[in-house]
Amino acid sequence: MFSKAFIPYKGYYSTPFSRWQGSFANENSILLGGETSKRWLVEKGWDPKIINYVILGITVGQKHQFFSATWAGALMGAGTVPGVTLSQACTTGTTSIYQACCGVETDSYKTCYVLMADRTSNGPHTIWPNPKGPGGMVDSENWLMDNFNSDPNVGLKMVETAENVAKEGGFTKEDCDALTLRRYEQYLMALENDRDFQKGYMFPPEIKISKKKTILIQEDEGITECTRDGLAALKPVIPDGTLSFGAQTHPADANAAVVVTTEERAKELSADPSVSIQVISYGYSRERKGYMAAAPVPATRMALEKAGLKIGDMKAIKTHNPFVVNDLYLAKEMGIDPNGFNNYGCSLIYGHPQGPTAGRLIIEGLEETVKLGGGYFLWTGCAAGDTGGAMVFKVVCR
Repeated sequence: MFSKAFIPYKGYYSTPFSRWQGSFANENSILLGGETSKRWLVEKGWDPKIINYVILGITVGQKHQFFSATWAGALMGAGTVPGVTLSQACTTGTTSIYQACCGVETDSYKTCYVLMADRTSNGPHTIWPNPKGPGGMVDSENWLMDNFNSDPNVGLKMVETAENVAKEGGFTKEDCDALTLRRYEQYLMALENDRDFQKGYMFPPEIKISKKKTILIQEDEGITECTRDGLAALKPVIPDGTLSFGAQTHPADANAAVVVTTEERAKELSADPSVSIQVISYGYSRERKGYMAAAPVPATRMALEKAGLKIGDMKAIKTHNPFVVNDLYLAKEMGIDPNGFNNYGCSLIYGHPQGPTAGRLIIEGLEETVKLGGGYFLWTGCAAGDTGGAMVFKVVCR
């Protein structure tokens, strides 16, 4: 599908993920993302003038979002280039990278900066005039909670859509608890040797705690320890269901960035020119109403078909799994071991800031594939509205 789109090795970062109402709770996500990107570019020694276009992936409204990508670009030092803002709930990061690849592939630009930033903390409360309402009362919406609790197209909570897939797949609470524990153990892999894996891509944002004092947030915040007995003791969220609060993710705040460029420029910018990262294909899907957790399967099949590859060709796989049933269903339908993918962490464990979620997962998958000596890497995940996305990458370590 793609032949010209490349990512420089180490041409990406993710901040730690902070559970909502944590250290990032009062930070405008666009401002924090732009300022963090500026610091990251300085540390890389990269002149922002190499950037020809900016894509901002964001899903939760922020003050001055009207200016979005152009404001973010100005904050990072790329104030002379245009940009666009994209929003696709949980697959925002992947679709933003896809759009960047389209621009490179069509020679619209050579180097695109994809910034993904969201803050689920202190979500906005939106009101609309309603002169015909009783007494002229306004219509209102809590941006986060109202939408988490009901898809207007289906009328179900997101956890209810996951329960539909669990029932169809024949999965039990014991199945969900066992894989959740495995996912927590895989996250602990990233903390070994003084967080050596995470330090390979994680960049600390600077948070002001007073007029004169700032701190750097170095590690994920709000991770809940998982134990076999602890998970077993949790009751399903929905009576007679399979998913407890332990078997689903939590909202979070973060930002991440990925540079998409030409093969030649990627080699120039790479931390190691012997490592090549090429974006191969993109897949998308929309499942039946109320079956969001099943959406990654058709998206994965599309991405693999476009790449001319099979699931067995993948050296590493990472998923956005807001509910652990996502992974159980993907494994069952694709004929793979559910315990064999999502090494070093996943959104089920470290949280879900929406826009940057796929970005961090993709970055971790690329890092893992390099550690394995190269090969093909697959990212896949679901998004609100029973949609899914997937992307295949080729990593070569010469």
